[in-house]
Amino acid sequence: MYRIKESYLLLFFLTFSTVFYAQESKININNLLQENKVPALGIAKLKNGKLTQLKMYGELYKGEPASIDAIFNVASLTKPIVAMLTLKLAKNGDWNLDEPVNKYWTDPDVRNDSLSHILTTRHILTHQSGFPNWRWENENKKLKFKFVPGTAFQYSGEGFEYLQKALESKFEKPLNKLADSLIFQPLGMKNSNLVWTDAIEEDRFARWHDSNGLNSYNTLKNTTSSAADNLLTTVYDYGKFAEYVLEKVSGKDLVYQDMVTQGNGPENKTVIGLGWELLPELKNDEYAILHTGSDIGVQTIIILLPETGEGLILFTNSDNGNKLYFDLIRENLSLGEEIINSAQ
Repeated sequence: MYRIKESYLLLFFLTFSTVFYAQESKININNLLQENKVPALGIAKLKNGKLTQLKMYGELYKGEPASIDAIFNVASLTKPIVAMLTLKLAKNGDWNLDEPVNKYWTDPDVRNDSLSHILTTRHILTHQSGFPNWRWENENKKLKFKFVPGTAFQYSGEGFEYLQKALESKFEKPLNKLADSLIFQPLGMKNSNLVWTDAIEEDRFARWHDSNGLNSYNTLKNTTSSAADNLLTTVYDYGKFAEYVLEKVSGKDLVYQDMVTQGNGPENKTVIGLGWELLPELKNDEYAILHTGSDIGVQTIIILLPETGEGLILFTNSDNGNKLYFDLIRENLSLGEEIINSAQ
């Protein structure tokens, strides 16, 4: 899994009761963007389990400040959405985390491999599927198991897309429809989608940029959804999702307690719950859950502290975006320094 070191306008007067305070940072973020050649940065901050601050810095286009409703492709921050969607189905009794997924779908590349009969959703969400990150990493470009599911750890986008096919097969709906009905609509995430639609205004899109900050990559307008990548969303929408995650973790339901319990072997330095990386044993018996996103021209991260109800979401549209993380984590989270130290 990627580690931290790698790894409509602001809704003041709409129907939501939350008030957002875009407080000034103690560090000069505009200078930080210029020094690291990052065109735009979106920040959402949570306190006591609620979204309290939103801020956008930089430009989407030359001379035009980035608006708070800018749309980002957040790369692998797609995976927590799919994980929570799946856990919601499990909580409702509509999906079994420990049932072999071949009951609903089997990839043609591994149809004749007996390991496909033991692969479960729990293996996939804890990145123990046995698959590489992507099948094209294999010499023959075909999917195959690298190890017996559940016996080792390997971050895998393929695993999530495998789960996607099984979910779509059982519920006879594309993933973007499942996400819309189970996550986006209930949480009021009106600017979130797993596919590019005609409703998306391209001048609101945070185009991807290289390490020089000057050249933008071609915009990917994905017409098919991926459980592993390419969620389109805003910092406000993902902040509402973060509220939902903290609410579920604070409850006593075993499904969500499993989410924040190590599910891969204790020999692994990277601790994985169901769909999230965990940073356990922080001071005062606290812990963090996090996920990062990294594609060409995209660096994003979410960090949540369930015990304090704090959270920080950072969206950038640059290869260099992760260079901003440490300063912003240190400033915005009470355990920021400890989180940074544990990630190094």
